[in-house]
Amino acid sequence: MYKYLLSADGGFLCQKIHPMSEISYYTEEGLSNLKKEIKNLESVERPKISQQIAEARDKGDLSENAEYDAAKEAQGMLEARISKLKNKFANARLIDDSEIDDSKVFILSTVKIKNIKNSMQMSYTLVAENEADIRAGKISVDSPIGKGLLGKEVGQIADISTPAGIMEFEIVSIQR
Repeated sequence: MYKYLLSADGGFLCQKIHPMSEISYYTEEGLSNLKKEIKNLESVERPKISQQIAEARDKGDLSENAEYDAAKEAQGMLEARISKLKNKFANARLIDDSEIDDSKVFILSTVKIKNIKNSMQMSYTLVAENEADIRAGKISVDSPIGKGLLGKEVGQIADISTPAGIMEFEIVSIQR
């Protein structure tokens, strides 16, 4: 990617842009899970694929060996995954919830909300995008509901834009 700048003499300068690695925020649990996944890929999956390559190589002619080609492709994909996860880990930041205001909805808040229209209540924990799991009741702070709840206090109404239209939710409780 390149950026073009106007120079002092009226000409143009071309500057190559190196995209910064994106910083990701994690809870202790999320960071621990990331470490475990990297360790598993390196200590379990990598040796498995190396073994598959060795077995395929022992079968003879590599030019017509589909098993060898498949194992080498799997190895490339695994190495790319490991590299991506290590990059994520290098740019990971641990969320310190000790300094987060408990009276308002912020990341790591468990929020009980009530749908104004049908009085149905639900509870969600707001987490970083990479830890979101709706089945576990964890929603991203970057999701429409997460964004709508951020900064709200108990008793306030959050107007949340959804594909079905604007929905109103009352903040029933906030826990940490």
